Amino acid sequence: MTQALRERRIATNGIELKIAEQGDGPLVLLLHGFPESWYSWRHQFEPIAKAGFRAVAPDMRGYGESDKPADISAYNQVEVVNDIVGLIPALGYETAIVIGHDWGAPTAWSCALNHPDKFTAVGALSVPFTSRSPVPPLEAMKPFYKDQFFYQLYFQEPGIAEQELEANIEVSLRKFYHLASGDFDPGSYQPKAADADLLSDIADPGKLGDWCSAEDLAYYVRQFTMSGFRGPLNYYRNHNLTWELTAGAPTSIGQPAMFMAGDRDGVIMMAAEALKAMPQHVTDLRINELIPGAGHWTQQEAPGAVNEGIIRFLDMLR
Repeated sequence: MTQALRERRIATNGIELKIAEQGDGPLVLLLHGFPESWYSWRHQFEPIAKAGFRAVAPDMRGYGESDKPADISAYNQVEVVNDIVGLIPALGYETAIVIGHDWGAPTAWSCALNHPDKFTAVGALSVPFTSRSPVPPLEAMKPFYKDQFFYQLYFQEPGIAEQELEANIEVSLRKFYHLASGDFDPGSYQPKAADADLLSDIADPGKLGDWCSAEDLAYYVRQFTMSGFRGPLNYYRNHNLTWELTAGAPTSIGQPAMFMAGDRDGVIMMAAEALKAMPQHVTDLRINELIPGAGHWTQQEAPGAVNEGIIRFLDMLR
């Protein structure tokens, strides 16, 4: 009989993270993205545990019941990766398999890239591996989006996006989740001026698809009511610092790897070139699949397909 899901806080890298965990066996770390929670992996715990592995999903730093360092620079990817590295001995292991979604995907890729002795295999949802930019990322974004709104540039000024998102957390999350889901019609989205805000021109869908019930949304609302959005937004504010700190990093990942994304995910449209180039950099890419009809919230919108892919990948590692 599979153990029940457990929740607790655990010390790592000088802070404490809240984790949820289920199962016993080799360690599988599940890393969420923006604006989410350990809870976004709720459909994956039991299948991974039943397959004979220990599934552990933290609230990443700045989220939920995990610690929230005040300094913006504390959210650079080197520190975030060190949080995940530190979980391995804290949980009683020497190595782990790591799988990430959205912001958790570049963190997972970075774990495998920079710590091949700690991470024996890597998986990512939504965000393909991208090799280090030749220029600081924000300096590449600014001229590319100079005359139009781009959410990552909007997030740069501390306090602005926080004020918008926190004015009505339930409505903000519902709009944002709908906007990136497979239910949203991308043809209805109009480009807007560079000085626009994020959500005021997006209609409130009233409710989300079956993938995020009223109870699921209420859980996220409680989490962000408690944590606010400052920590989560700080991830975007560290693009250039992360770039500076990772000079000389390896350029390829040799561990067994998997990638899955929804074919209606806007990130896949933005990252089409990275998706095409990924096998050159991720040299043992065993699964590389798009899920028909799914949007950005991959493991929530298409839990059956994602679980089947993850278990197939884990079976390859035995």
